[in-house]
Amino acid sequence: MVSLPHRSVLHGAVSAPCLCCPKGKDQFDNLEKHTQWGIDVLEKYIKFVKERTEIELSYAKQLRNLSKKYQPKKNSKEEEEYRYTSTRAFLATLNEMNDYAGQHEVISENMTSLITGELTRYVQELKQERKSHFHDGRKAQQHIETCWKQLEASKRRFERDCKEADRAQQYFEKMDADINVTKADVEKARQQAQLRHQMAEDSKAEYSSTLQKFNSEQHEHYYTHIPNIFQKIQEMEERRIVRIGESMKTFAEVDRQVIPIIGKCLDEITKAAESVDHKNDSQMVIEAFKSGFEPPGDIEFEDFTQPMKRTVSESSLSNSRGDGKSEPKFGGKSKGKLWPFIKKNKSPKQQKEPLSHRFNEFMTSKPKIHCFRSLKRGLSLKLGAGPEDFSNLPPEQRRKKLQQKVDELNRDIQKELDQRDALTKMKDVYIKNPQMGDAASVDNRLSELAQNIEKLRLEVQKFEGWLAEVEGRLPARNEQPRRQSGMYEPQNPSAVNSCAQDRESPDGSYTEEQSQETEMKVPATDFDDEFDDEEPLPTIGTCKALYTFEGQNEGTISVAEGEMLYVIEEDKGDGWTRIRRNEDEEGYVPTSYVEVYLDKNAKGAMTYI
Repeated sequence: MVSLPHRSVLHGAVSAPCLCCPKGKDQFDNLEKHTQWGIDVLEKYIKFVKERTEIELSYAKQLRNLSKKYQPKKNSKEEEEYRYTSTRAFLATLNEMNDYAGQHEVISENMTSLITGELTRYVQELKQERKSHFHDGRKAQQHIETCWKQLEASKRRFERDCKEADRAQQYFEKMDADINVTKADVEKARQQAQLRHQMAEDSKAEYSSTLQKFNSEQHEHYYTHIPNIFQKIQEMEERRIVRIGESMKTFAEVDRQVIPIIGKCLDEITKAAESVDHKNDSQMVIEAFKSGFEPPGDIEFEDFTQPMKRTVSESSLSNSRGDGKSEPKFGGKSKGKLWPFIKKNKSPKQQKEPLSHRFNEFMTSKPKIHCFRSLKRGLSLKLGAGPEDFSNLPPEQRRKKLQQKVDELNRDIQKELDQRDALTKMKDVYIKNPQMGDAASVDNRLSELAQNIEKLRLEVQKFEGWLAEVEGRLPARNEQPRRQSGMYEPQNPSAVNSCAQDRESPDGSYTEEQSQETEMKVPATDFDDEFDDEEPLPTIGTCKALYTFEGQNEGTISVAEGEMLYVIEEDKGDGWTRIRRNEDEEGYVPTSYVEVYLDKNAKGAMTYI
C-alpha cells in the first residue's frame, strides 16, 4: 500500500505556509500524475484480461472444430468402424474434448463478467472520483491564493497610507516651523496630516483584520481542507490497489473453479483408454470377416503303384478311366462326371457304339443340360452391382448382412407404427374436440402409413426367407471338415434331382421359377463321351483363388485359397467364371472369389483388358 506524503512533506514546514510556491504546486501535480498512472495500470490489466478471454474463446472454438472434424459422419462407413473398443475410446476422447472446450468458454464468460465488466465500471467511477478530489484541491488552493492576495493588497495599502501619513506629518512640522507660512497654511497642513494618520489607522485596522482572516483560512486550509482532500485521494488510491488485487485473485479463482470439471474430462479420457480391449476387437474382426466355410480336411493317399487302377479320393471330380467302365448314378452319370463337354479318352467299346444310339441317349439327357444352363445363369446382375440378397458374399457374411437388413426393416416398421399410433390418438382427439382440428385430415396419412407398413413387412418376409435359406446351408460347428482335394463329392439323388427344379445358382443364392421339366432317369450311355471328343475350350488366362470355395453344387469346382488355375471362360455378367485345374477338372467359381489375369493375345479375351 502506498501512503500519501504528509502535509509537512508536501508543502514544507509549518513555518512556510505559502501554498502558491512552486513546491506546493509540484506536489499536487505529482499526486495527480501518480493517480493517473494508477488508473492506467488498471486499464492495462483490463486489456490483459480481455485478451485472455479472447484467447480462451479462440482456443475453445478450435477445440470444438477439431472434435467435430474427427467425429464420424452419419450413415457412413466410418460410423461402422466405431463398434471397436479402440475407436469408441477415440470417440469418447472427442466428446470429452468438446466438454473440455466448454470449460474454456466458461473461463472466458466468467472473466468477462467478474473482472472485465466490473473493472470497466469501476474505472469510470474512479475517474469521476479522482476528478472531483482534484477539483476540490484546486478550488481550495485557489481560495487560499485569493486570501493571500487580499492580505498582500491590504498590507500594501497600509504601508502606503503609513508613508503618506509620515510625509504629511513631516510637511506639517516643516510648515509649523516656518515663520513665513501663514497660520491658515499651517492649519491646513495639520489637518492633512491628521487625515493621513487616520487613513493609516484605518488601513492598519483593515490589514489586521485581513491578516487574522487569512491566518484562519490558512490554518483551515492546511489542517482541514487539504488533509481531507489528500485523505480521500489516498483512500481512492488504496481502493484501486485493493480492487486490482482482488481482480487478480478472481482471475486465478475462475481457472480454479473449472479445474475439477477439466479433471473429470481427463479422467473420462483415461477411463475410455483403459476400456480398450484388444481381445474383443480381434474377435469382432473375426466375426465380421469369417466366411463360414469349414477348413479342409486331410488329403487322402492316392496309390499310383497300380497303373490301370488308380484310386481316386472320395471328393474327386473325375473318375477312373482305366477300363472305360463307370459306376451307375442317378440319371446315368458316373460319379466323377462333372460336365457333358469335358473331354475324356474313349474306351474301345465306346468307339464302336453307333452314333445314332448315342445321339438318342443324349437327347434323353437334355434335362441335365437345362440344369447346367440354369446353374450358369446364376446371378443375372450387371457388373459392379451388388445383388439384393447379398449372394456375392461368403455365407457367414451374407447371413450377417441379411440379419442387419431384417433388423433395419423392423426398426423402420416400428417407426411407422409409432407414427400411426400418434396420428390415431390425434384423430381421436379431433373427433372428441372438433374445434381443435378436422379428423378427416389425417386419414390420407394413416392410409399412406398402412401401405408403407405392408410394404416393409413384405420386405421383411423376403429377407427372412433368404436368411433362413442361408442359415440352413451353413455347416454345423461340430461337423468334421473334409478335404475336397480340389474336387467335390458325388451328389446325392435328391441334390441332382433338384438341380433343374430348385431356384438356385451354383452357390445356392439365385432363385428363378421352377422348371416344368422333370428329371428323366435314363441309363448311362456313351453319347456324353462322344461330345467329350470335342476339343476343350482354350485357356484365355490364369487366376488366383482369393478365398477357399467349396463347390457343393453341380457345375462348380472347389478351390483352395492361393491356388493358381486356368481361366477358360470369363464372367458373362452372371457373377461366375469358368476355370480349369487340369484336363478333367473344370467348373465354375464365383468371380469375386478369384483374381483373374487374362491373356491379351488369347482368343476370346476381352479387348479392354
